[in-house]
Amino acid sequence: MCMQRRKTREINIGNVGIGGDNPIRVQSMTNTPTRDVQATLKQINSLVRAGCELVRLAVPDMESALSLPGIKSRSPVPLIADIHFDHRLALKSLEAGMDGLRLNPGNIGGPGKVSSVVQEAGKRGVPIRIGVNSGSVEKKLLDKYGGPVPEAMVESAMGHVRLLEEQGFELIKVSLKSSSAPDTIKAYSLMADERDYPLHIGITEAGTPLRGAAKSGVGLGILLHLGLGDTLRVSLTGSPVQEMTVAWEILRSLGLRQRGPEIISCPTCGRTEIDLPALAQAVEDRLRDVDEVFTVAVMGCVVNGPGEAREADIGLAGGRDCGIIFRKGEVVRKVRGKELIPEFMAELDRFLGLT
Repeated sequence: MCMQRRKTREINIGNVGIGGDNPIRVQSMTNTPTRDVQATLKQINSLVRAGCELVRLAVPDMESALSLPGIKSRSPVPLIADIHFDHRLALKSLEAGMDGLRLNPGNIGGPGKVSSVVQEAGKRGVPIRIGVNSGSVEKKLLDKYGGPVPEAMVESAMGHVRLLEEQGFELIKVSLKSSSAPDTIKAYSLMADERDYPLHIGITEAGTPLRGAAKSGVGLGILLHLGLGDTLRVSLTGSPVQEMTVAWEILRSLGLRQRGPEIISCPTCGRTEIDLPALAQAVEDRLRDVDEVFTVAVMGCVVNGPGEAREADIGLAGGRDCGIIFRKGEVVRKVRGKELIPEFMAELDRFLGLT
């Protein structure tokens, strides 16, 4: 079944196009103290090497805001300031040249303060993301709906959207995140019927890397299959760099975007006679920073292994104390058990033109 992506307005965050005919963008958020310029830049660069296209920074206080110019001037990608409670932090972020704002207009001090931020963002052509999480829905809406249900989240978001629209501001992106995948899916589906602004999708507080990857894969995969989503973040407890691998694999699995090699490996079974987990992990580690798109098969038995390895750009089919290395469907050579990992790594280097 062909996916039909929902058509949204196009906005630009720095030099990165969002919505319209642009590809779905991958973003993340630093977890370093923003006031620590060197640590934050180091993490931004790590994220970019892993495929991040937009980076969000927490700006919880004025010291963080005053650190932004030093970060912005050296960042290789556009930066978004995450603002809560104090509109002055938003103004200072705009002054620092930040490319986007993420804020909840309901918690930064009333219409007058919202207006000052919106006017300044408008002058600079800086988009604002209206970010509603299930944990930040206003009390009156919680009372009305009996909890942070999708309908409450959408009504909250629309209230904030109208606040900006009343100022003549339409450089808007919207997110409605819940830790529940079904609630998140419903909220975005409802929002898509209200406005054609770009949507930033994610499952918030998804959890530790394994659980969070599973929940994000389900939630974001369904949203993307429905054609919803112009930017995405996979939220994992831990290093944000881990989020990049999951995000790109979600996009790859749906045929939406590709980055780096696709690694095909079997789940192991009673027929496996080599240390396949160690071999597959070694290959994944070796290719972690490779951007080129190709397929690598690491297979552990004689049933499916030769076929999968032959179909890949480069592959290994392991058997009892031996393995066959394939390249573009042709047998390169046979190797013995202890030589599997070093020989296959050497062949990978040759494939990549490194030797």
